[in-house]
Amino acid sequence: MDYQEILYAVENHVLTITLHRPEKLNAFTGRMMFEVLDAIDRADADDDVRAVIFTGAGRAFCAGADLGGGSGTFDSRERSADVGIEGQRDGGGRVTLRLYDCKKPLIAAINGPAVGVGVTMTLPMDIRLAANDARFGFVFARRGICMEAASSWFLPRVVGVSRALEWVYTGRVFPASEALDAGLVRSLHAPEALLPAARELAREIAENTSAISVAMSRQLVWKMLGADHPMEAHKVDSRAILALGRSADAHEGVGAFLGKRKAEFRQRPSVDMPKFYPWWRERKFE
Repeated sequence: MDYQEILYAVENHVLTITLHRPEKLNAFTGRMMFEVLDAIDRADADDDVRAVIFTGAGRAFCAGADLGGGSGTFDSRERSADVGIEGQRDGGGRVTLRLYDCKKPLIAAINGPAVGVGVTMTLPMDIRLAANDARFGFVFARRGICMEAASSWFLPRVVGVSRALEWVYTGRVFPASEALDAGLVRSLHAPEALLPAARELAREIAENTSAISVAMSRQLVWKMLGADHPMEAHKVDSRAILALGRSADAHEGVGAFLGKRKAEFRQRPSVDMPKFYPWWRERKFE
């Protein structure tokens, strides 16, 4: 795909996806949705990519949906047939569900305002870092709409029900310090130090771990958030540890530890995942 609204750059096994509409504060569009979906498909298929960082160009991360269409922005009756939204599916939700199934660890480097879909798209990312002057807002009630991008599932799991509902009910924009206190972000950084901090974290993953192990562990954690008993986790991780325990990476990891040397993991998530992966039932939009 010819990317027009994102940048895609891989360096030292770390992919940086930059939302790139700086003149519009990286406001989210149908085009951007399709480009992000394509980028994640591409990253999952590329074994050179070991971790993914999302950030924004210019002074914003993402200011939310592009409201350039006027008061009918969210009115599907005014949406042209070529916008690309499948039926009545929410575009932000298509992105977050794809991120949810991604094999690679996802890091958000939130460099400025993250509002509406600009913040909800980060919820299925694994680790969020923010500039100390970033601002956040779940502003849906102030626009006459409701939560989107599957955020009614993700947000309470990240910050708890009470805090999630306070932010959604008021729709207020709040500072990065409040996001840190609530656990929405992991750490705050000076603007110039944000991307270096995210890259250092990504390199720690890329240089020291098995890609197969990370991919499996990522999905164990996310998919078990919906399990109704720990036995469900036990069933899946028993299959996983059996399969991975026989793998070349497991032999290498133990051998490297015993030999007091750096492990050289060679298995590839694109072709070497256990046969039962993905184990979760495919869900289609109905």
